[in-house]
Amino acid sequence: MSILTVKGVEAGYGEVQILWGLSLALQPGKLTTLVGSNGSGKTTLLRAVTGLVKPWKGSVTFDGKDVTHLSPHEKAELGLVLVPEARQLFTDMSVLENLEMGATPKAARAEFKQTLAWVYELLPRLKERQSQITGTLSGGEQQMVAIARGLMAKPKVLMFDELSLGLSPLLVINLFEVLAKLKSQGLTMLLVEQNVQMALAVSDYAYVLSNGKVEIEGEAKKVREMESVRKAYLGV
Repeated sequence: MSILTVKGVEAGYGEVQILWGLSLALQPGKLTTLVGSNGSGKTTLLRAVTGLVKPWKGSVTFDGKDVTHLSPHEKAELGLVLVPEARQLFTDMSVLENLEMGATPKAARAEFKQTLAWVYELLPRLKERQSQITGTLSGGEQQMVAIARGLMAKPKVLMFDELSLGLSPLLVINLFEVLAKLKSQGLTMLLVEQNVQMALAVSDYAYVLSNGKVEIEGEAKKVREMESVRKAYLGV
């Protein structure tokens, strides 16, 4: 049984429709990737799922509950958490203060110390930098803070919008190693990522979006080998 189901969602901005009856499902403990060109609807889908954009039609079911019209805050309380594009950190606050801001759901506050210890074990550089002002960190370190802030919310599903945007190849590899660790620990994740090759390599399942609809779906390894995907996204 899927932990998150999107069924027939239509959404957009003003009078501009972006999503056209889009459906997908996330299986518990799996890493799922959304692939598609710019403007295909990937970010809009994440926003519709998290409540930042209100769906016009269709439904979003999370952990057996219809959450279609809940607010982002209410969805975060239930465990549906987004690591947004461009990080959106509190850059004039310390690393630790940013992580404290992530632990706003009631369940997360109750287990703050345990979760913080786990996050520092996963991302040891942040423990070294915990007192540093976040805006003075490198881009890669700031992305680690963004991931850690999402983890501090104790998510049941963690979503990433353009995880590696603007980072060096070495930092991208480090971040994908973190994803692999999280997957091995059973966290359900949904990834929107420009580095399609690495995203498909580490994922269990993939959806290819085109013009606000699902064009292709399947096991990530199989999708990676499809000629149309290789030509369009892998440069082969």
